[in-house]
Amino acid sequence: MKPAAFFHQAERWGVCAILRLLCVAALLCQVSVARAQVEEGVMDPQMQAVLDEFATLQPKRIETLSPAEAREQPTITDAVNRLIHKERGNEVVPEKSTVSRELLEVGNGRTLEARLYRPSGHGPFPVILFLHDGGWVLSDSQACEPAARALCESVRAVVVSADYRRAPEFKFPAAHDDALAAYRWVVEHARAIEGDPSRLAIVGEGAGGNMAVAVCEMAAAWRLPQPQRLVLICPIVNCECHNQSCFQNVRTQPLSAPMKLWFLTLYLNSPADEVDPRISLLRAPLLEDLPPTTIVTAEFDPLRTEDEELARGLREANVLVSYRNYAGVTHGFFGMSPVVEQAYEANAFVSAQLQESFLRPDTP
Repeated sequence: MKPAAFFHQAERWGVCAILRLLCVAALLCQVSVARAQVEEGVMDPQMQAVLDEFATLQPKRIETLSPAEAREQPTITDAVNRLIHKERGNEVVPEKSTVSRELLEVGNGRTLEARLYRPSGHGPFPVILFLHDGGWVLSDSQACEPAARALCESVRAVVVSADYRRAPEFKFPAAHDDALAAYRWVVEHARAIEGDPSRLAIVGEGAGGNMAVAVCEMAAAWRLPQPQRLVLICPIVNCECHNQSCFQNVRTQPLSAPMKLWFLTLYLNSPADEVDPRISLLRAPLLEDLPPTTIVTAEFDPLRTEDEELARGLREANVLVSYRNYAGVTHGFFGMSPVVEQAYEANAFVSAQLQESFLRPDTP
C-alpha cells in the first residue's frame, strides 16, 4: 500500500496522528532496519525453515489488503503443517486428548463458538480459557488448535478455546466483552465439563493476551474469581509503534509493525479508545490485583518492547511475574513446537508454570 493510501485508511479509522507519523518513519527506513536485524540477532534455523516454507505460499502483505482478503491469505500455521507433512508423511500421531465443538450460552440469547479439549482419564481437571491471536481481525479457535491441544495434554487440563467477534464487523469493545463472557461461562460451567472451578487459568496470545489482562481487570466488577495464573504469549499491550522492536520489525513475518497499526485501525472506534485501559494495559487502575503472570516474548516481534514494559510495570505493581524471551523466533512461534525447538521449550515453560499454580490452591 502506498503511504498516501495508508494514511487515508488510518485517518478514516481514527488512529492518532503520532501513530501514523511514526509508522511512516518506520516504513521509510526499511533498509536500515533490515540491516539492524542482521546485526542485532540471528534467526533460529528451524524458525527460518518455517519462514522459508511460508514464503513459498506467496502471502501478500496483510496491511495492504482488506479484512476479507486478509482472511483468505495463507497463514504461518499452513507453513508449519506443510513442514510436518514433509517430515512425517501420512503418519498418524495418537492424540492424548479429545476435542469437541461447543456453543457457549453467554446471555441475552447470544452464543460463542468454542473448542473444548479434554485430557484422557477422569476429572476434575484444571480449566484453561485460551484466547487466540489475530489482532481482533484474523484467526479463530481452529487456527490455534496446536497450542490449545498441547496445553491440554501437557498440563492435563480442560482447555476452552473460545472464538470472539472480530473487527471491523464488530468494533471495540465487542471482542473484549466476548472474552469476559467466555471466562464467566468457564467459571459457571467448570464442573459440567469435568473441571475444577478452584483451578482456573487464562492463556492469551497476541490480541488474546491483551484481552486476558482486561478480563482479569474486569472480573472484580462481575464478582468473578481471579484465575490462579495469567499467561500472556506475545501480547498487544498498547497502541504505540515507535519503540525499538517496532523499528526492528518493519517487515517481519508473520507480524510486522505496520500490521499492528492495521489491526488497531480496524478494531478501534476513535482515538479515545487508544487510552482505554482495556487496550493500553498499563493504564489499568488495579494492576496490583492481577494474579501471578507469565509473559513469553519472541526476539523478532514488534511487540517485544511493549511486553518488556508490561513485565516491568506489573512487577512495580507487586504482581508476581515470570518473564522469558525466546531468541531467534518470531511472533506466533508458540504453536510451532512440532518443528521449532524454541516453541517446544516455551510450551514446557508455560506448562510448568500452570502446573505449579494448580498445585497451590491458595494462590490468589
